Amino acid sequence: MESISFIIPAYNEEKNVVELNHRISQEMERLGLNYEILFIDDGSKDQTFPVIKEMAKQDPHVLAIKFSRNFGKEAAIFCGLAQSSGDAVIVMDADLQHPVSAIETMIQQWKAGYQIVEAKKKERQNETKLHRFFSNCFYKMLNSLSGFDLNNLSDFKLLDRRAVGILNRLTERQTFFRALSGWMGFNTCFVEFEVADRFSGTSKWSFKSLARYAVNNICSFSSKPLQFVTGCGLIFLAFAILLGINTLYNYFNGRAFSGFTTVILLILILGSVLMISLGIIGFYLAKIYEEVKGRPRYLIQELVKKEENFKNHGIMNK
Repeated sequence: MESISFIIPAYNEEKNVVELNHRISQEMERLGLNYEILFIDDGSKDQTFPVIKEMAKQDPHVLAIKFSRNFGKEAAIFCGLAQSSGDAVIVMDADLQHPVSAIETMIQQWKAGYQIVEAKKKERQNETKLHRFFSNCFYKMLNSLSGFDLNNLSDFKLLDRRAVGILNRLTERQTFFRALSGWMGFNTCFVEFEVADRFSGTSKWSFKSLARYAVNNICSFSSKPLQFVTGCGLIFLAFAILLGINTLYNYFNGRAFSGFTTVILLILILGSVLMISLGIIGFYLAKIYEEVKGRPRYLIQELVKKEENFKNHGIMNK
């Protein structure tokens, strides 16, 4: 019989994890499939880990993992992928906005031969116009730079064991899980779902963290921003040639005039472009620096399952 692993990253979700575990368990019992639920506590400041730890002691299907600190959602997902054992893996958020009712359809599509099943939002509900505007800008920019259309997609997806194995072999530290499923190019289908309201609590994403997330992911999947530097250089070279020709023409015709307005404007524009260009180059250098250091994506402080409670302070990085 096929087995399904559920990966649930959790950060300050103490009021949601019990209900999510209950709903998933009910659904899997109804479907009659073997399953495991991996809750990864990403350095929560509330009682999230004590709650999932207690669930792991009571429920043989639950595995509780605690990071030594907050390493981010990407790290939590890849930790779950490394620790999972199912024939297929389903990644879900802990806030219950990813409906359990979509699981059956996703599994059916997987059994039909699809190696990746992407859950796609029917529409962006409960989002402000500003948030929707920036989201659309991000996805359009990512699509134009990398060729991956992720509009209305999320981390809610099913991956076949073969796809999980490939992701586990990736050595890069700066990952973008949402796009990596498309990068693999396996047989993929889409299942639409309605975004549910949060069961409890509020979103942990601030505008600043979302902006940082967007920039990191664009640079992780495309080097085209570096070409911006070359493009600007060529544009200003052409502009300089034309301006130089015009200046020489006026000089030899006795129509040269004094004044620094044009020079000052050119210096300001060129200086701004240079600073932006250096910033882009510096950002990519920082990404390279992070990769070269080779530090693990995460550190597991504690891993708990029923009748087994042990601590691992070593590096659990695969």
